Amino acid sequence: MLRYVLMRILATVPVMGVVAVFVFLMLRLAPGDPAAVIAGDYATAEDVARIREQLGLNQPIPVQFAKWIGALLQGDLGTSIFTNLPVTTLIAQRLEPTLLLALSTITFAVLVAVPLGTIAAWRSGSLLDRFVMLFSVAGFSVPVFVLGYILIYVLAMWLQWLPVQGYKSPFAFGLLAFLRHIALPTMTLSVIFIALIARMTRASVMEVLGEDYIRTARAKGQNELRVLLRHALRNAAVPIVTVIGIGIALLIGGVVVTESVYNIPGLGRLVLDAVLARDYPIIQGLILFFSFVYILINLLIDLSYTLLDPRIRY
Repeated sequence: MLRYVLMRILATVPVMGVVAVFVFLMLRLAPGDPAAVIAGDYATAEDVARIREQLGLNQPIPVQFAKWIGALLQGDLGTSIFTNLPVTTLIAQRLEPTLLLALSTITFAVLVAVPLGTIAAWRSGSLLDRFVMLFSVAGFSVPVFVLGYILIYVLAMWLQWLPVQGYKSPFAFGLLAFLRHIALPTMTLSVIFIALIARMTRASVMEVLGEDYIRTARAKGQNELRVLLRHALRNAAVPIVTVIGIGIALLIGGVVVTESVYNIPGLGRLVLDAVLARDYPIIQGLILFFSFVYILINLLIDLSYTLLDPRIRY
């Protein structure tokens, strides 16, 4: 097990290297000049040239990349062009809202999707099963920002149950204020997640329910709830956990849109602001950070297979 973990960790090094090269070249070769943006509309050519020299943008791309990689190996993600703050500091300042939104979304989605998919598989062909399949299709079809504005109109503006926008930290404003402000973003972001997990849960549990050991458990007189939870769902857990890991990628992409719609000062908003301002260090740092988190989560999911299925050994 330890050898497998070490090998997987070492395998992330070339992956992160490829991501770093791709991000660096994509941003540098994209149209637009951050020096001109910083200088403003009324700046002269000399002003733009001076800013480019200060930022090192007038140097050859290989030289810029070598310096950036050297700083990256020392744990330095760079300094923001506009705020003049370290990128690591900016990420730390914006990490709490994004992390809590992601945790609330994952928790809510799993608590809703897994029971829904399990019951749909148990009652295959029923109205509930058809509803789950319809919801899965709709969940993938409706864009996140459209669903966000619909929920804002219905729950915030029309019924006035929840606040429209904003974020309240549970550590500064209490748990109740946090839950009121995080409810709408969580529901918006979790719809596609619920659709994905419920569909996979249904398919996996339906496959397991046809196995011989399920019929044996029922023949021994075990009640249906015990059969579903202990025998069917437990043996169908590996593909369900796998699709949860895939959903993390959707979650990372959805955070950017959701935080913009609900004006949440998290990493998603930081990404959007950096892209609009062409702040290279922030964009590069955030993409590398998201990539590392995604790789780490997939490693943890792979390791969880040994707990879910004793037959799996690394």
